[in-house]
Amino acid sequence: MSFLSKIAVMSLTLSLLTAQAAFAGATLDRVNQTKVLHDVLVNDYPPFGFIDDNNQLAGFDVDVAKAVAEKLGVKLTLTAPGWETIVGGKWQGRWDVCICSMTPNTERAKVLDFPAPYYSSPAVLVVNKDEKNIHSAADLSNKKVGVGIGSSYENYLNKTLVIPGAKPIVFPFSSVQIVPTDESVAFQNLALGAGTRLDAVVSDLATAKARIAKSNSFRIAAELYAEPNWVATDKGDAQWNKKVADTISALRADGTLAKISQHWFGEDITRAQQ
Repeated sequence: MSFLSKIAVMSLTLSLLTAQAAFAGATLDRVNQTKVLHDVLVNDYPPFGFIDDNNQLAGFDVDVAKAVAEKLGVKLTLTAPGWETIVGGKWQGRWDVCICSMTPNTERAKVLDFPAPYYSSPAVLVVNKDEKNIHSAADLSNKKVGVGIGSSYENYLNKTLVIPGAKPIVFPFSSVQIVPTDESVAFQNLALGAGTRLDAVVSDLATAKARIAKSNSFRIAAELYAEPNWVATDKGDAQWNKKVADTISALRADGTLAKISQHWFGEDITRAQQ
């Protein structure tokens, strides 16, 4: 190899290393420079994220995002681009973090990173109050079950859900008629009567309790599996992931997460899981 060729190779190598280094901290650099944290969340998932009576985003996830931004010393902006857009990854710098009640699974981990867990609330089976035949997941065979589009609950009913680091999930049913839709619509359909449009809905315990508190149309038939929820980031920025993880740890240690949880649920669902 000639001297000039060696120089060219060295230059290319340095350029690649520089690009990798720049990419590794790109999100952290952007947040530090702009002093703005761009968070994405879901706005139809009460009590975690919803539009309140003043037409403002509110909920547990909103308050956690506010606490994260305050701890970082930056301004917070909130966006709700849609669940499928969020879980698709490749955010290309549009957003910095997703504090949006996301459960890690093998498919999501291909395009997103999960720096820190911030609460855990089990998945539950919800039925109409007049339902007499569904008592557990084993009773779901050939039933029409509503779930949020692209949710981990859809994966559960498809028997494909794998939560990294968690115990293997048991699927005690055969084929299920899965009805993916907006979760609010699923509960509206379930409220019409047992088996009218849906036989059941799979949701989160805290969400189900909030729906039940507003309507006497539902009851929880069973808890299904443990569901840890993590802060998510776009793939590939280790420095930013560490910053996010450290911030969540600090908010847990100083009691901020517990205080937010008590406000929304009357209990602490943010305790670190053993």
